[in-house]
Amino acid sequence: MPTEPVPPDPERDDDPARAAGEPDAPGPAGEVPAGWRQLPPSQQDWLTQDEWIAWLDSTGPGEWDDPGEDPGDAAAQPHDPAQPRAAAKAGRGARAVKGGRRGPGQPGSARRAADDSPGPAGAFAAGHLLDTAAGGAALFGFAENAAGDDDRFAGSSDDELTGVICALDRVEAAASALKHAAVGEMIRRRPDPGCEPVLDEPGRWEEFTASELAWALADTRWAADNMLDLASTLAVKLPGTRAAFRSGMLRQSKVEIIAAAVVNLDPGEARAAEALVLDRAGRLTPGGLRAAIKRAVIQVAPDKAVKRREKGEQEARVERWPELSGNAGLAGRELPPADVLAADQRITWWARQLKKAGLDGDMDQLRARAYIDIMLGRDSRLLAHPEPPASTDAPDTTAPDGTDGEQGGPGRQAPDDPRGGGPRDAGSGPPDPDGTRTPPVPGVIPAGFAGRINLTIPLATVLGLADRPGEMPGLGPIDPALARDLAYAAAQNPKTSYCVTVTDQQGHAIGHGCARPEPKNHTRTGKPSGDHDPPGRPSTSLRPEFTFTASGDHGPPGGYGAWRLSTGLPGRPDLLIALDPIAIDTCDHRFEARGHDPGVKLRHLTQIRHATCTGPTCRRPSTQSDFEHNIPYEAGGRTCLCNTSPKCRHEHRLKQHPRWKVEQITPSTLRWTTPSGRQYLTEPTRYPI
Repeated sequence: MPTEPVPPDPERDDDPARAAGEPDAPGPAGEVPAGWRQLPPSQQDWLTQDEWIAWLDSTGPGEWDDPGEDPGDAAAQPHDPAQPRAAAKAGRGARAVKGGRRGPGQPGSARRAADDSPGPAGAFAAGHLLDTAAGGAALFGFAENAAGDDDRFAGSSDDELTGVICALDRVEAAASALKHAAVGEMIRRRPDPGCEPVLDEPGRWEEFTASELAWALADTRWAADNMLDLASTLAVKLPGTRAAFRSGMLRQSKVEIIAAAVVNLDPGEARAAEALVLDRAGRLTPGGLRAAIKRAVIQVAPDKAVKRREKGEQEARVERWPELSGNAGLAGRELPPADVLAADQRITWWARQLKKAGLDGDMDQLRARAYIDIMLGRDSRLLAHPEPPASTDAPDTTAPDGTDGEQGGPGRQAPDDPRGGGPRDAGSGPPDPDGTRTPPVPGVIPAGFAGRINLTIPLATVLGLADRPGEMPGLGPIDPALARDLAYAAAQNPKTSYCVTVTDQQGHAIGHGCARPEPKNHTRTGKPSGDHDPPGRPSTSLRPEFTFTASGDHGPPGGYGAWRLSTGLPGRPDLLIALDPIAIDTCDHRFEARGHDPGVKLRHLTQIRHATCTGPTCRRPSTQSDFEHNIPYEAGGRTCLCNTSPKCRHEHRLKQHPRWKVEQITPSTLRWTTPSGRQYLTEPTRYPI
């Protein structure tokens, strides 16, 4: 949300491109500006006049009586009683589509053009043939010819180059539309056995169709489900949007906005809502289109709009994700709008307190810091002032329009403290998980982190011998500096556990062992106990000094020896680690269990070898997946590394479907065969090396 009050009607679905002085804007009294010539209406439309009238007739009576709030419809043509109703509707509703401006990148977007331009890109000039042509293979061929061998579009003017860009945008949309048509055909060939087939329309699809599509495209099952949903919605509910998509008039992102908005509507209602926006959908920005179709859905089926909002409340959640920069994101979804506005105001207020305290950063940066402060119950003002301020200043809630309150109307006052309940001491806040309150310490990972998250960090990085990336589940790769900081923070907590994995040159795990404390009768490293932080509380005064040395023992047969790991912290025992081998190409069955259920070590080693589900595109952690026999135990399959792997419940059930096949061709490699006969291999996890 904006950090300041927003202007009125931020998503008004008008056409900002209709500005005076632009090529499509009429001059005084409708005169054509100098240097331009009037062109006849384009015949390269995505629907013919007859097709358009037929489609309008199919939407039902009265649905085009109010074509929407587009300012371009202000001069709608009056109805001539002598005309048939369909023709009159076409004259009014189709005016903006067939004869009006369609916005940047849409066929017919320019109604006037300057003189003809020579060269291979000349036909892409404003208003010329290729500037108004529908997307497709032919248009792509012309654009490729204009690009030349070096893709520099030699000899083209800026106008022609812009026309090429817009044409290729239509080509891209047309190709995507054809792909979704093919997905629709896949739905027809993979019908849900529990649903009645619908003549010439894709219905619900068989349960594992999304997996088959996801594997083919190396994408997630969630993305494949969305593709199946969109293909079905276009075929069943949105014929006009599908036609505009196929011709390239609407790119996929805008098609998805329309399809998502009508998800709860039946086909008749969806087409009625579509008709209210389709004439201007191509020229609207995504925000404007989202507002227009949302308004249309509420107008067509207000009761269903209410039910959708109420259903969304049941899907409230908090999401986290990795940012490409190496940082992370955190957001709440499907929250009550009033609560979101109130929380947003509180974040802004606290950000202003941080600014008054002298913290550096613009409002975006300070709002982000305020957000984390409120979530963790801390006070970042201590970064600027080591001693807590005696009191909290009253917030400045004056809005730019002179009223009191911040996006909340006259008289609305923000609370005296971002956590509510009136003023508090600056260092107070919700307690940490161990019951204490911890102020922020510059450059230190927050207390409460240590020992609660799995980290994978190259040993050379921890020891300071190399700068190799680490990895954190749920966030992905992390840079070496952050990896070391996290390792040092984890070492402060005596409950932190350690495991060591040996990898080959490809990063596959070939050996693994978990640490256990050295017996108490052995000599401990580091300073004697007594001069260190209390148990359970992270030390902020000492920096760990990790060492990893041979213990002198041989370790497990065929393994990788036994080792001693030390954190260098006072009072902490050294840790002993024996490294067992992990079966990759061959198996000696040393960890085989006699019954169906695995032992602790066997289960753990399968989860190390494959850190995620072994489905070709699944990313569910193996610790949250089933321990699955490839050849069923009841059919004589071993409970061993050579016949087991982690599979999420979905892939476990998929593997049992008679049209699917899974083979464990080596202890660590699985081959999956889909109903179409295509095969996909799953290799062991590649760890950072």
